[in-house]
Amino acid sequence: MKKLEKSVSINSPIDKVFNYISDPMNNTEWLPSMIEIKDVDLKDEGVGTSYHWIYKMGGIKFSGESVCTEYATNKKIVVQSKGGIKSMWDWTFEQQESGTNTKLIVEYDIPIPVLGKLAEAIVLKQNNKEADQAMANLKKILES
Repeated sequence: MKKLEKSVSINSPIDKVFNYISDPMNNTEWLPSMIEIKDVDLKDEGVGTSYHWIYKMGGIKFSGESVCTEYATNKKIVVQSKGGIKSMWDWTFEQQESGTNTKLIVEYDIPIPVLGKLAEAIVLKQNNKEADQAMANLKKILES
């Protein structure tokens, strides 16, 4: 699995940041290659919340399902994905004097049989840039 680690300080209250990120319907607003979120099944305590998605990587559309496996209000969210791209999204939130420190660790598989070994390095670089853009998008949305 490949791994990305990103963090951003957002000048907004922790509950606003946490609630926004915990709602899968918001993913298409901040995640550049997320095309569609559908069939969302929200659970009151977060764990078990599930949804289907369509995501574009390396110019190819992939679909799959995600399920929240860990949820601690204003502290942590872990989402496991399966299907076209297997991944784990691990969010942590920490209150700061001026807002919220938001950290994301993503571990994911690149579907090499589909993309090919030559494309792997390009896709890794593209995914890193998109992760930076996603965090910048979150900051912009949540500070407005």
